[in-house]
Amino acid sequence: MVIRHRIGLIVVGTGALLLLMLILVGRAVFGVDRYRPQVIAYLQDKTGKQVEIGQLGLTLFPMSIRIDNFGVRNPPIFPAGYIVHVARIDAELSVGALLHRQVVIKSLILEAPVINLTSDPDGPWNFENPQSKVSQNSFPLGPISSVQIKHGQLIASNLLPSDAAGPVFFEAHEISGELQQVNLVGIIDPSSSSMDGQGSLKTGLLRLGAVEVRNLDSKMRLEARRVFFTDVKSEVYGGSAVGDLTFDLSGKNVNFRTNARLSGINVAQLLAAFPNGGGKMTGKMEGDVKLEGEIEHTLRPLAGMHGSGHVTVRNGQVPSLKLNVNLMKLAHFNDLGPAKNDPSSFNVVTTDLELDHQRISSRVIDIDGYGVDVDGSGSVSVSGTDELNYRGLAEITTKEGFFTNTLARLSGAALVDGKLQFPFRINGTLDNPVFSKGKGDKDVDAVQKPR
Repeated sequence: MVIRHRIGLIVVGTGALLLLMLILVGRAVFGVDRYRPQVIAYLQDKTGKQVEIGQLGLTLFPMSIRIDNFGVRNPPIFPAGYIVHVARIDAELSVGALLHRQVVIKSLILEAPVINLTSDPDGPWNFENPQSKVSQNSFPLGPISSVQIKHGQLIASNLLPSDAAGPVFFEAHEISGELQQVNLVGIIDPSSSSMDGQGSLKTGLLRLGAVEVRNLDSKMRLEARRVFFTDVKSEVYGGSAVGDLTFDLSGKNVNFRTNARLSGINVAQLLAAFPNGGGKMTGKMEGDVKLEGEIEHTLRPLAGMHGSGHVTVRNGQVPSLKLNVNLMKLAHFNDLGPAKNDPSSFNVVTTDLELDHQRISSRVIDIDGYGVDVDGSGSVSVSGTDELNYRGLAEITTKEGFFTNTLARLSGAALVDGKLQFPFRINGTLDNPVFSKGKGDKDVDAVQKPR
């Protein structure tokens, strides 16, 4: 009887202890939300921003805090809205650090974060707080070992000089990935020169200006107010691109730089992304392109972009130009030969490119058309006027009869290896090109290249 009595007492005592533990755990898990006003006040004091938290929760195994509907709003000089809004944050804490009254976040999981970055013409970004005294001492949060991002979105824009909202110049959707050693204090501190995180990201859709890429996969590094995307691989308008992209946020205007190797790009889809670009040209493009510039606080933030490259476009058309037939008419041909059925088509176009002051210039252009081959140079405006200024030397690839050759030579053409060559110029616009005879050897840009 004594033994049974003791066993009963042990069972009752154990049950009571378990019940007490459940009560304490329940209070810890379900009662942490009552500290939400204090947490909000603390974050607002340290960041200088209005902070919102929908609900707080605590999990003991592992020790982690759950934050629902976390938001940080824009400061007064920016339009109303959120700098960041996250549907759910799971922050795993270090138990050992808590025993020493320190908060060390081992990892963060961000579910559906939406980040809106906005730059003021006078310099600061909406996520910065130059007047704040945030530091590692006042805001004791060290680098976070791991930050996972799920279904994220990032949008970047500038304010206009009037402080009105400007156009979006960069956006990324369906972001996922993981960053290591993320230094949140360094990110919001405009004077920071530290490494603020690195890792890998995947993006379903990324858009810079009018150009968009899909299924982007890259490495990413945050360092001293700069964002580096390296080892970039992406799908671009039916083709692919590999390269890198860098943003520098240290000045009043964002600076960007990108290097890309292109393959299989659908030119028609690419041009259709730009105003009035649809239907201008078709074909498949490959090559190398380098672009850079300041993103200005204007309605056309990328207008100052400049760069260079070398591309080849195969099996395409320039419908409005009708290069083959117009050049043959210029040489007074009645029988247009292959150009009759393909007045605007070409087999291969190879050219260098230089973009500056909203104009694309080419020093050496080689066009293998149908019935006409062209060596030339010139430029086209991309400011919206589509103004053309090209000159070159055309060669009729089909041999003609004596009478036709004689008439063509009287009109200024030369007979070389049984084929007619003549200089030409193209002015006007892409929609309304104007073809005219060149000035022969005085047209210094119209130099024939070895074939």
